[in-house]
Amino acid sequence: MSRLSVLRGALKPSVMALSLSLAMPLLAADKIRIDKQADIPRFSYVITQPLETVVRDKATFNQVTAKIREDMESVLASYDIADKASQRQYLGSLTQLNYLAGQYDAALASAEAMRALEEKPADKLLSGLRLRAMVAAAKETGGVNTPAYFAAVSKAIRKELDGYPYNVIANDIKSFKASAETLGEGRIFGGIKEVLQATLDKTGSLSSDFAPGLVNARYAIETAIPLKQTLIQTYSAYLDANKVEKADIWAAREVTLPVTGAFKPVHVAVWDSGVDTKLFPRQILLDAKGKPAVVAFDLTSRPTTGEMFPIPSALLPKLPEMLGRTKGFSDLQSNIDSPEASDVKQFMSALKPDEFKPAIEQLGLSGNYVHGTHVAGITAAGNPWARLLTARISFDYKLQPDPCPSLELARRGAKAHQSFVDYFKKHKVRVVNMSWGGSVKDGEEALEKCGMGKTVEDRQKLARTYFEIEKKALQKAFASAPEILFITAAGNSNSDSSFGEFIPSSIVLPNLLTVGAVDKAGDEAPFTSYGPTVAVHANGYQVESFLPGGSRVALSGTSMASPNVANLAAKLLAAKPGLKPTEVIAIIRETAEKTADGRRTLINPAKAMARVM
Repeated sequence: MSRLSVLRGALKPSVMALSLSLAMPLLAADKIRIDKQADIPRFSYVITQPLETVVRDKATFNQVTAKIREDMESVLASYDIADKASQRQYLGSLTQLNYLAGQYDAALASAEAMRALEEKPADKLLSGLRLRAMVAAAKETGGVNTPAYFAAVSKAIRKELDGYPYNVIANDIKSFKASAETLGEGRIFGGIKEVLQATLDKTGSLSSDFAPGLVNARYAIETAIPLKQTLIQTYSAYLDANKVEKADIWAAREVTLPVTGAFKPVHVAVWDSGVDTKLFPRQILLDAKGKPAVVAFDLTSRPTTGEMFPIPSALLPKLPEMLGRTKGFSDLQSNIDSPEASDVKQFMSALKPDEFKPAIEQLGLSGNYVHGTHVAGITAAGNPWARLLTARISFDYKLQPDPCPSLELARRGAKAHQSFVDYFKKHKVRVVNMSWGGSVKDGEEALEKCGMGKTVEDRQKLARTYFEIEKKALQKAFASAPEILFITAAGNSNSDSSFGEFIPSSIVLPNLLTVGAVDKAGDEAPFTSYGPTVAVHANGYQVESFLPGGSRVALSGTSMASPNVANLAAKLLAAKPGLKPTEVIAIIRETAEKTADGRRTLINPAKAMARVM
């Protein structure tokens, strides 16, 4: 659950950048190599019709998407994109458009091409699952969205699932079920209204980052909505028939330090959305006045006060409901039938387009509010010698960026990064956890949402300028504190964080460690990013920790994996304070275990601690 971008005003959209068609491939030698996500060509589309009409009306949809198809074909034909995840996005849209056009065999071919590019074990099995079932059912029954069709889809999905190892696909099927349970037409058209239409109204056009979202929306309306109950019933039946609990590899690796012995306190900064320090009465670093040590900056990167992001007064009465929905989403992810899960299913499914904006923004606010405390609980677990310092960074939760990116904001953000690190140095912090990140592309999309920049090229240049200011500031700040170990989350985009230029996770420095996520059995989390900077992996799937106020909930994300490594680093330093960051990293990496597929390097706290005890 990595938080929003460090580029203030940049909100990662839920709309995927999708492709539309296959082109005749050129020889690889003739293609232009692309090694960074931000260098993938962008296009712009003037759309005069209301976007809801575009999605609902087939003729209008075909007319609008014709040029998008052409441009996507040109990218596939002309460019050698280094990142398989980016290629998969193009092929995913190809598959959707081919299916919508009734070109079932072409849809299957493009889906298999996408499947061939999958890198994780579960993805290699499940990619294109629903499409294969839909095509088979349509061919068998001679139509779609009939009782016979629904039954055939269910039968095809179940037959395929029964042929796969449950332990490999279980997490993904739980996610598929949760997605179906919370799906609703109001959510789809609410997103079109509040994100795509709002952006189009400001700019007069949509870029190729946003326009393919229209394809995704129509595909969902024509396929996922009619199949909702079928999918829920099919996934539920499969999960009910396979109530097998995965083995927990982490219990045997855990280390709890005693409250007495030859240990020293270790100052650990939780650089996040804020911490409810009352939950950690014996593990809080106090300042000169005997108060919890806190450094905080607001959404405009100006100094502020308070250990928690303030909930607007109008929403305070809704805070218990918001926190309850946090648990509800968690329960859905774990396939737990609870009152909170039932509330979330009803709430999200029945959401009307006009209710979309306040509802999604409240969920975003709640997510930000709980994030830092949850991370702190993982960081401090089993370590009575940890002394937590709260470093509060403010994350935007609005569908439209507020504030919008600007040169002034980027420069203030750069100064804030150094101010945070200077505060860490002043308070002799040894370990810093950073469960957040952002990219140059995030900034580019935020500029478009704000209606800034006359062309896609203008936005690319502005976003690159602002991004480099903040990236260089982060690098300089980290390098100015060689005595501090900075630990960061890889990201949740299921892609190469270096290709995407995510910061901090793509930064290379001797005192920076990037962490990917696995589940309790050590299997790769469906969402975790990867790449050359991801050095180790830790449990980041349904990890239980505190919410503000003291309740405990399991959350998922590389945001949960990173503090597990910060936890280990702090324990190593409590036992052997003289270790340098490079030495801590070496111990963690040398005692970690490489998996057979070579994709995961699982930390082993017990082995690491044995090195220093």
